[in-house]
Amino acid sequence: MTVLLKGGRVMNPAEDFDEIADVLMEDGKIKEIAKDLAAGDADVYDVSGKLVTPGLVDLHVHFREPGQEAKEDFESGSKAAVAGGFTTVATMPNTKPVVDSAALVRSLKKRAEDVARCHVEIIGAVTKGQEGKELAELGDMIEAGAVAFSDDGHFDPSAKVLLNAYDYLHPFDKVIINHEEETSLVEDGVMNEGHRSAMLGMKGRPTVAEDIAVARDVLLAEYAGARVHVAHMSSARAVDIVRQAKKRGVRVTAEVTPQHLTLTDECVDLYDSSTKINPPLRSKQDCDALLAGLKDGTIDAIVTDHSPHAQEEKDREYMYAPSGFPGLETSLGIMLTDLYQAGNLDLKTIVSKMTWEPAKVLQLSAGTLNVGSPADVTVIDLNQEWTVETQKFYTKGSHSPFVGRKLKGKAVMTFVDGNLVMQDGRVE
Repeated sequence: MTVLLKGGRVMNPAEDFDEIADVLMEDGKIKEIAKDLAAGDADVYDVSGKLVTPGLVDLHVHFREPGQEAKEDFESGSKAAVAGGFTTVATMPNTKPVVDSAALVRSLKKRAEDVARCHVEIIGAVTKGQEGKELAELGDMIEAGAVAFSDDGHFDPSAKVLLNAYDYLHPFDKVIINHEEETSLVEDGVMNEGHRSAMLGMKGRPTVAEDIAVARDVLLAEYAGARVHVAHMSSARAVDIVRQAKKRGVRVTAEVTPQHLTLTDECVDLYDSSTKINPPLRSKQDCDALLAGLKDGTIDAIVTDHSPHAQEEKDREYMYAPSGFPGLETSLGIMLTDLYQAGNLDLKTIVSKMTWEPAKVLQLSAGTLNVGSPADVTVIDLNQEWTVETQKFYTKGSHSPFVGRKLKGKAVMTFVDGNLVMQDGRVE
């Protein structure tokens, strides 16, 4: 199959390319990028006035398989992904059962091949059952196709166990993605500890819990010479810890979500559990520090932490509702509206940190429009205005703090391996 995209603004961060050009896709690969390409027998799409980028890459989603398919599954989650412009996602292992064996990795990869609309990479657990006590089948899971390891949703309390994991994975050059909150300082906290939590009478989760965890895990990685990735960063001091570690040559990368960049704990409402996430929404000072970290390269990736829950789970009192909300279908729109359109972050940085840079963290052949690379392409209308409506979601989750928001900027076409899988919000 041959596809030709005509006349779009093509942005390829991997080669620092940003020009008006045509993109030719053939047999699932990028064939050529140049001006005035001939059509031949290709399917031709006029994308003039649109932005053409590598397919978006999200290295942190929760597709809930196996065992929690009522919240999400590979089919619904991948539909949400391509609807939002994503062509590659990596799903976390905190499922039921936990993905801590090669057999589970293989079965999930086969499941993704059978039903997913996008590429789904599998992240394995660091420890058995994510209990933080004994290493999982790391080597076997790598052989089965796991791209990284994480006990996301849990902070591993034993520094020795984590150091053992770093030492084991170092020869394989695989990264550990760490959830960073010192458990003893968090306990049953449900939101950021500060003025707002005091006013609401809610137990807080202090930023120092994240800071201590990040410092420990970065130091352990430095000691082992291993790779560490800081998940969903939310604290200003944590940003500086990673910044200083990078200057020392530590092999550390980090990610941030649109919600931690654009929302603060002032948004928390006792009667709306959609803002309950983990780590929690922080202060304006933290938001500003996260944005600065994106701009100076301290933070490598923008991720969604897509975490849908069943309707009845989120429709509870704030303190009892689970943390998380679906983000794949709103992430790009929020970044474009609240950061790019508002003049707070340039387009090149947004595209790079949603494509090429997260792909590098997991060492994937994705996030690029280089000739010969997979024909995973996203076409974005920077001027399209739209309203976030849950009835139009493909995800099974419906609780989002962005519902009702009017946004400007949206993915209008998504190609996976050269196949058009989404056009104008309709998933094929």
